[in-house]
Amino acid sequence: MAAHAVRPLTPETYPAWLALAQKHNGVWGGCWCSYFHGDTGSTVKAEHDGPTFKLRLVEEGVAHAALVFDGDTAIAWCEYGSPLELPNIYHRKQYDAGESRPAPWRITCFFVDRDHRRSGVAREALDGALELIAQAGGGEVVSFPNELVPDKKTSSSFLHNGTRAMFEKAGFTFERHIGKRKTVMRRTVAPAG
Repeated sequence: MAAHAVRPLTPETYPAWLALAQKHNGVWGGCWCSYFHGDTGSTVKAEHDGPTFKLRLVEEGVAHAALVFDGDTAIAWCEYGSPLELPNIYHRKQYDAGESRPAPWRITCFFVDRDHRRSGVAREALDGALELIAQAGGGEVVSFPNELVPDKKTSSSFLHNGTRAMFEKAGFTFERHIGKRKTVMRRTVAPAG
């Protein structure tokens, strides 16, 4: 399979992102890829519907994602940003209690169009996010992928942050568990060029 194009989430690519989210009823039960975001100085989540909240964050430059495109159609994304942009993580107290060196970047969410799942597109989105982080100056990246239970099928809705195996293949190192199946994994990304 040939690699797809990866582009950053911007006001110009937002319509393609929105089309993908709308196709899946707002994604993850209507999250609109906003669960991990907090309010900003000018945008309060409770005052907007999901698509409008996300658009406002994109326009403010505080919502980042690598979008995977098949032609002009977005088929996946990987959300990333700073801890200030993405403060709401699962098992936050447990994560904070064991964190000795906070990373400037975190990866919090993936979504893949149902017509393109199990084809490596999530990995393309992860690689795209790491490239965009490199272009933004690089640095340490932390993420919280799930650890799969051997011989047990796991719904994709529980894999919103990918799998430990995918992150290991992308060069991340396992640090510790938080929660029942969540892991903390880290990688340093060199600045681009």
